[in-house]
Amino acid sequence: MLLTTGQAAAELGCAVTTFRRLIHACLIPGTARRGVRVMVPLEVVQALKARPRARLDHLPVPEIAVLRADVAKATAVEPPQQVSGFSAAIGPEELLAALRGSWRCDAASVAASGILPVTLSGYVVAVLTGLQRWTKDSHGRHSFPDATLAGYVTDLVTPVTHLTTPTRADRQAASLLLGMVLPSHSGGPVAYVPTRTATASQEP
Repeated sequence: MLLTTGQAAAELGCAVTTFRRLIHACLIPGTARRGVRVMVPLEVVQALKARPRARLDHLPVPEIAVLRADVAKATAVEPPQQVSGFSAAIGPEELLAALRGSWRCDAASVAASGILPVTLSGYVVAVLTGLQRWTKDSHGRHSFPDATLAGYVTDLVTPVTHLTTPTRADRQAASLLLGMVLPSHSGGPVAYVPTRTATASQEP
């Protein structure tokens, strides 16, 4: 059975634009077109709905930052173009460059937990580590030049994850988060989520 994107979003309890971001980021397999409509298999939507929430209570900090990414897009019309955001269609090096800055945030709070989950439409699609050093530009945006991509997702349904750091602790931390649901609320690109209550009280 195939669902429209509107039906899939209703099944997941989210806005249709929220669900479409997952498709545009190449994270949903098995989609098909019927005219101008994108159709999604029911079992794919059910698998997304069954994804568990990320557990944060094992982290040794009371709060972590969460980078709420949009679908990757070029930030300049003229070359050299820079890409900002997430897409499963780009490689790990380009993905790291697209995610490690620049955003308005409390840089010290981002660095404090040592790990930065990246979410798209409420699902953890990448994890950054190596956040101890940051820079700030003239517009008040921060970048983390030493950040490393600990892992990322190319399929949210199974899910299919790729661990890209040689550090055992970072690999373990990334594996516990990738593909999980991690709700957050913020008016900007970075949210701050308590580690002891996020799994129990936050809504997607």
